[in-house]
Amino acid sequence: MTHFSAADVTVLLRRHDPLGLIEAGAPADEYQPEAGTITPRLAQATSAEDVQDILHTEFQAWFTPNVAGPRERYLAPATELWQAVSG
Repeated sequence: MTHFSAADVTVLLRRHDPLGLIEAGAPADEYQPEAGTITPRLAQATSAEDVQDILHTEFQAWFTPNVAGPRERYLAPATELWQAVSG
């Protein structure tokens, strides 16, 4: 598994903007705290589906289940992140 830093995860989350916060004008580092708790968990992932679960769970914890929205919202960032860390 390739090492992916919290800064890398922040950039990826900012690009995908799963909650639309960057689009709404939030600062560029908006997803930095979430990336800090997601990154260590990536070592446990064995698939893109695992990464999707990690992202969804962390966003539910950081925001609320309502704000985090459905698990499907995290498919694209999870797929990209899995490709990056598993390659």
